[in-house]
Amino acid sequence: MKDLAELRTQINSIDQRILELFVQRMDVSADIAAYKESVGKPVYDPTRERENIRRAADLVPQDLSSSAVTLQTVLMEASRQAQYRHMHQQSGLSKRLTTALANQPSVFPLTSHVACQGVEGAYQQIAVDRLFHHPQIDFYGSFDEVFEAVERDACDFGVIPLENSTAGSVTRVYDLMAEHNTSIVRTCRLKIEHSLLVTPGTKLEDVREVYSHEQAIRQCAGYLSRLPECHVHICDNTAMAAEKVASLDSHDAAAIASRDCASIYGLEIAERNIQDQSNNYTRFACISKELTIYPGADRSSLMIVTTNEPGALFKVLARFFALDINLIKLESRPIPDRDFEFKFYFDIECPAASPQFERLLSSLDDVCEECRYLGSYSEVI
Repeated sequence: MKDLAELRTQINSIDQRILELFVQRMDVSADIAAYKESVGKPVYDPTRERENIRRAADLVPQDLSSSAVTLQTVLMEASRQAQYRHMHQQSGLSKRLTTALANQPSVFPLTSHVACQGVEGAYQQIAVDRLFHHPQIDFYGSFDEVFEAVERDACDFGVIPLENSTAGSVTRVYDLMAEHNTSIVRTCRLKIEHSLLVTPGTKLEDVREVYSHEQAIRQCAGYLSRLPECHVHICDNTAMAAEKVASLDSHDAAAIASRDCASIYGLEIAERNIQDQSNNYTRFACISKELTIYPGADRSSLMIVTTNEPGALFKVLARFFALDINLIKLESRPIPDRDFEFKFYFDIECPAASPQFERLLSSLDDVCEECRYLGSYSEVI
């Protein structure tokens, strides 16, 4: 048996030869880019890439074929990226990015006209106050109406919930982001502390009806399990639930809502912090009609539909890997009227003004059926 040190020396020598060949390959890629540019050919050649992948699988023992395909794919990714840079080609997505960066405002606005769903005391309203100083707030009955208000310029911005650390993503909002032409310009993370609110004089043991939003109900499932005789009613918003209980003026009803709602609607706090997890946060997004990138934007969101074939998602993920871009969230949603096909939402950590991000946007068209750039932003914690 060979000594480990000797084997590692052999590996190092092989790796050196591989890297020398890699440099040679990239030099030839530059010549290919020059030729394509001179004759007006696109960078992406799917027929050629399929041939390369099949050849890589055929040239190695069968048990190494999948690894060889992966290696060949990464090599082609690197080559394609170099060709895009050499030819200075920009996709429609990267052109939008370049335009937005060229027109970047100096600061995020201190105050503005903002739309949110619910009524006074809702967590979305609290998030608006976290993002802006003394904003003018218009309340709407649904998330759909918030998006529509932003699109028709009834408000400058809209604030909507994206996800909760306990209950997960707000799936309806993700669907609306795909349906509407809006962009995320900032996000914030808000600690959620639910209280059980009742009309003055109500005793906890008398409560039989509990009203709240479905996410809040899920976040307080453990607490509610200790109230087995209570019936739960779903409302569009936690603050709307508090408003409902106040209007009932009954001693058997309660709402799960923020403690701010107690003073707003004349209710009392029967119990505080009833959520199951003390580390309970909701992430909210601030959306605008136009793609606007404010200083400090170091996160971005994309919506991507891949082709319905093996390895399609891998090809997209390989772009992130090749550019050393950190993927911090991947969410899938079914595509209406298309059986078992999905669109994917990506949150990535990468400065919007970095060359890597522009290269990413320039390189996605050839591996995606559809790609939407949902905005670049910073997050307020």
